[in-house]
Amino acid sequence: MQYRKFGKLDWQCSALGFGTMRLPQTDDNPSHVDEQAAVKMIRYAIDNGVNYIDSAYFYHQGQSERVVGKALKNGYREKVKLATKLPVDLVQSPGDFDRFFNEQLSRLDMPKVDFYLLHGIGADSWHKVRDMGVINWAEKQIAKGYFDYLAFSFHDEYPALKEIIDAYDNWTFAQVLYNYLDINVQAGTRGVKYAASKNLGVVVMEPLRGGFLSRRPPEPVVKVFESAPVQKSYAEWALQWLWDQPEISVVLSGMSTLQQVRENLASAERSGPGKLTGDETALFSKVRSAYRDLFPVPCTACRYCMPCPSDVNIPVIFQYYNDAVAYNMLHASQSRYAGLKMNGHRADQCTECNKCVEVCPQKIAVPAQLKKAHEFLSLKK
Repeated sequence: MQYRKFGKLDWQCSALGFGTMRLPQTDDNPSHVDEQAAVKMIRYAIDNGVNYIDSAYFYHQGQSERVVGKALKNGYREKVKLATKLPVDLVQSPGDFDRFFNEQLSRLDMPKVDFYLLHGIGADSWHKVRDMGVINWAEKQIAKGYFDYLAFSFHDEYPALKEIIDAYDNWTFAQVLYNYLDINVQAGTRGVKYAASKNLGVVVMEPLRGGFLSRRPPEPVVKVFESAPVQKSYAEWALQWLWDQPEISVVLSGMSTLQQVRENLASAERSGPGKLTGDETALFSKVRSAYRDLFPVPCTACRYCMPCPSDVNIPVIFQYYNDAVAYNMLHASQSRYAGLKMNGHRADQCTECNKCVEVCPQKIAVPAQLKKAHEFLSLKK
């Protein structure tokens, strides 16, 4: 196993971290974790050098923490750093901080965790818990020895990430969505570099885009990969792209089978900053270009069209539309689109004022494309 710098801590983290959001299941119910298989996988990873385990209140409808607690018995707890997360979306009052945290310790069946994260925060949710005093609460828990470090996982745009990082001097790390396709999505490359510049650890989630990047891509993309002088699996390409970057502390993988654990361990052993050749690094630009050619809307997410007077989230809607078509992610894109606020953000709020058309560098007929996107992404009843 290769180990990497973890922000300001005097501790080396395994290049590969075990994310417990996609543990093996006995059936289609997320709460029905195949406990025996999951424990075997987690312990196998630890036995082979993984020293970072990531869980959360929501994962597997609450069962992830319980299974992780069982996997870390019999001496395994002492071999790893354990992270879990406050379900910020469920917090209604300051009293919920203690209520959820105590419930999580009970599920884990342990007296403390190493890292406690604010889960999936963006500007609005950060402001909510900030104003409830979450930092003061966390510092008291640290003083009492219930966890050692405070961090956050993030789902918003770069300005929100910068605001959150700058708001508190003692963040330990930022956990961000990042992969070779999403270099300008959410935190993106700019956010990764900013967090690292502040001496924070950078923990990467969704390195394979929910498994998408491990599958055979469309033929134009296949041809790009096949042009590489050295052939690798699609998952290997995606993981090595991340590990090539010195700013990355650990890449989380939500592994569902023991075979995936073995493959990712082998890949991690081959990893290291700066190991990709110049030709291999250039390959990813060609891959992104091949995918862009499949997009129905040539949006670059420059955001010149924002803010929209009707509160339509134009770049995000086009991202979902493009994902659905180019990446064969129709169901996931429809679900994300349905989650946008009904009284704003969605494409059917467009009034065709055409202010976006006037400023779009790509000369996109935005209102017309929004109509197509809305029709394509609207969940059928």
